[in-house]
Amino acid sequence: MAKRQLASDLHLEDDLTILKNSKKQKTEMGSSSSSSHCFCEICTEKKPTEEMFNNNNSCVYSFCSDCIIKHITIKVQHNNFINNNEVSCPGVDCVDHVLELEACSSFLPKEVIEKWNEALCEYSILGSNKFYCPFKDCSATLIDDGDEGEVIRQSECPICHRLFCARCYVPWHSGVDCEEFQRMNEDERGREDLMVKELAEEKKWKRCPRCKYYVEKTEGAVSSFAMDVD
Repeated sequence: MAKRQLASDLHLEDDLTILKNSKKQKTEMGSSSSSSHCFCEICTEKKPTEEMFNNNNSCVYSFCSDCIIKHITIKVQHNNFINNNEVSCPGVDCVDHVLELEACSSFLPKEVIEKWNEALCEYSILGSNKFYCPFKDCSATLIDDGDEGEVIRQSECPICHRLFCARCYVPWHSGVDCEEFQRMNEDERGREDLMVKELAEEKKWKRCPRCKYYVEKTEGAVSSFAMDVD
């Protein structure tokens, strides 16, 4: 009888040992599974570590590859770059880090890489020679390809076909040279104001120093016009 009881106790101890080891293994597996996942700051989901984007360990924020691809694609498609054609970090208030093509090219779609490369080449080639059409409803990217030392003033935008001054970077100021235009006040640079000024010079009208109206002298008398360009 005692032998049977001893065998039963030993069998029970074996079962308890097996149960403890099983629980320990499950705990270790759960801990390992939790540590192999990271939190994405964009989609706010936990993703496997291998699905996360690593910005060369230079940023404290973490993002999954799917979200970072969408972020970069939108920025590149809209030419929304910073610095030397780099993409801003999507982290909240992250202003110290950027996304560079070299660190992202391994997982980006081919067309996004090509467009980003084009932007980098354009920046390196054009540099300071790039400017934009001064008409707000156009704003096409233009290149100052004038020869060195050559002064180009009147130019035509190849996109909207309107004239502008390539020296002042404003719509063409007909009848007013660049030096005089730069001396004018901001409220005197409108198209109508420049037309009045051009007409006044043609008719040899003068401006009254007090009221700023243009005046014309006819047969010894002075007549004024209600043409205030201020």
